[in-house]
Amino acid sequence: MAENSSDACDSVYRRCLTHSPGDKPQLITNGTSKWVRLNVGGTYFLTTRQTLCRDPKSFLFRLSQADPDLDSDKDDTGAYLIDRDPAYFGPVLNYLRHGKLVLNRDLAEEGVLEEAEFYNITSLIKLLKDKIRERDCKTSQAPVKHVYRVLQCQEEELTQMVSTMSDGWKFEQLVSIGSSYNYGNEDQSEFLCVVSKELHNQSYGTNSEPSEKAKILQERGSRM
Repeated sequence: MAENSSDACDSVYRRCLTHSPGDKPQLITNGTSKWVRLNVGGTYFLTTRQTLCRDPKSFLFRLSQADPDLDSDKDDTGAYLIDRDPAYFGPVLNYLRHGKLVLNRDLAEEGVLEEAEFYNITSLIKLLKDKIRERDCKTSQAPVKHVYRVLQCQEEELTQMVSTMSDGWKFEQLVSIGSSYNYGNEDQSEFLCVVSKELHNQSYGTNSEPSEKAKILQERGSRM
């Protein structure tokens, strides 16, 4: 890129330019240049001081103003060294450019929030927290799904089976299958016990809806 080309400068101002560490672009030597080069986690970003100064309380504002209280190193190209993830820095820098949060699908909002908090960009922090809260609220309002199981047991086993249910399983319906037999000196009956468990967005390798058999048994039990 020609340093004195106004067209090139305008092009750089309109979009985020990155360079691999091996490219090593030429250092802009103007002490008062409006352009600032950043080396974020090995990836180069070129932007303007005006962009970095959008939030006067941010780390990037202090960096662009060469704050003497800020301990900032430079690499051999003159770029400021920032030991952060460049993938999450891109959305932060673009937010400072145009005031909009644009995220690729493979980027987690929590990751960008971490960067926003590191750079202390207050408006972006609030925006991200609101988006995360809204996303989580939609997730929590999703219909609750259940997985159902039908267990066969003898009369004498009912109490033990119900009392030992764990891992979120709960009793739904008890259905007598009407077969009696003599066990010792006592008559015993057999039952089918319908139990259920909330899925909580997990996959248990089975249909979350009651099986046809479970539905029939529940209907029979409700008529008894």
